Amino acid sequence: MFPLLLLFLATLVATSQAQGDHIAHQIHLLRPQSGARKDDVPGLSCVSWRLAVETNNMVGWKTVPKECENYVGHYMLGDQYRKDSAVVTNEAYLYAKSLKLGGKGKDVWVFDIDETSLSNLPYYAKHGFGVEQFNHTSSNEWVNTGKAPALPESLKLYKKLLSLGIKVVFLTGRPNDQRTVTTNNLKNAGYHSWEKLILKGSSYSGKTAVVYKSTERRKLERNGYRVVGNIGDQWSDLLGGHSGNRIFKLPDPLYYIS
Repeated sequence: MFPLLLLFLATLVATSQAQGDHIAHQIHLLRPQSGARKDDVPGLSCVSWRLAVETNNMVGWKTVPKECENYVGHYMLGDQYRKDSAVVTNEAYLYAKSLKLGGKGKDVWVFDIDETSLSNLPYYAKHGFGVEQFNHTSSNEWVNTGKAPALPESLKLYKKLLSLGIKVVFLTGRPNDQRTVTTNNLKNAGYHSWEKLILKGSSYSGKTAVVYKSTERRKLERNGYRVVGNIGDQWSDLLGGHSGNRIFKLPDPLYYIS
């Protein structure tokens, strides 16, 4: 019995050390938690809050509720965020494979950038996972580093769409003065080519993302493009008309853009 106890303790210590080594390489010390008991996932009401956000029933919110900081952090850094994203992008690819393309090189798929093509999770991990009020200055400082990694599932979808002959248009709320850093960041993250990179011009100042993005999609159509698909993390990426044949919403409980 005693040797078995020693073996158990040795295994426990080794496991703890391995987990500690793994944590050191994460961008935040929070670790994913699993289970359904209340003491496993603090604030189970936060699950319902996130559901309301993703279904667009929770609108106009400014920050993540303070009591949901840990929950959102665990979700974003854990397997579930990646799994949820994979379900969306896999469905998008299955749909894309079923398409009969026009054959004139005018079939395009619209990609949002932030929290769709590129992830700002390293930034939000240092700013309360959306609990802190959005700060334009610190956010722009992060964007201007050009170090945002690709969301792996979106990058896989991007490559598969190109292999099918579908061209990609990036449509972002980033301003025009971030064109160079955005171009370099996209290429460094693995997005090596695209049909167009559309950034928000000064003429859209004071207008919502819905107005801006739907207007730019209409311009694409007027120029002969057929928007066969559209993917984004915000409902404002997808609503407002001229959204394409199908829309795909990626998860994002970090912030809300109207």
